[in-house]
Amino acid sequence: MARPGTRIIQAKLVLVGDMGTGKTSLVLRFVKGQFFHHQEATVGAAFFTQILSVSEATVKFDIWDTAGQERYHSLAPMYYRGAAAAIVVYDISTMDTFARAKKWVQELQKQGEEDAVMTLSVHTKLCFLDTVPDWLVSCLVYLCISCLILVGNPKLVMALVGNKTDLDSKREVQVEEGEEFAQENGMLFMETSAKTAENVNELFYEIAKKLATASPPNPSGVTLNHEETQERRGKLFCCIG
Repeated sequence: MARPGTRIIQAKLVLVGDMGTGKTSLVLRFVKGQFFHHQEATVGAAFFTQILSVSEATVKFDIWDTAGQERYHSLAPMYYRGAAAAIVVYDISTMDTFARAKKWVQELQKQGEEDAVMTLSVHTKLCFLDTVPDWLVSCLVYLCISCLILVGNPKLVMALVGNKTDLDSKREVQVEEGEEFAQENGMLFMETSAKTAENVNELFYEIAKKLATASPPNPSGVTLNHEETQERRGKLFCCIG
């Protein structure tokens, strides 16, 4: 339940990473407080929802848990486009999953850069339409940028997560390695254990706080409450009229 005076935002969040890193287990621990020792591999993607209240807002997460198998990789962009946040997961006991996590980060960053360039390109082309009235150009720019925002987010909030701290005796990826890579790429960093629940709730709370304090307050993948949505529609109507 949202507290009086707080914003209500709905945010799309996606989890990516290699198969067996514990993505589904993290989500199940967060959403349902459950853990299964023999969790079946995700096929395609799974969808969950959860609500968190932080001091700045109430965040309604739409969570997409993607499959880690290579044969499903081509489907991943369909789930992370338009996301407000992404959790990149690796297994601290397997170095290969950390190397793969780095590639996921690069892929997410590349997607954001491409969307930003696309938005700028549309704006530039419209500005050179001399035969079109200024008010119509402004309206078209607004519509195009609004549509592009739905398919990509250059301001994606990303978290790098080293899962399975319960396997610390078999650790191959040191804490410092994860921290350094996350810092270099402007990401949140946390080590977790879906099995023991260590830092699982804390991870999602940190993401919720980051989204709630984002500037602008409605990044791509985030839907504001009804009153703010109506205000946006009013602005579009004025543009057309």
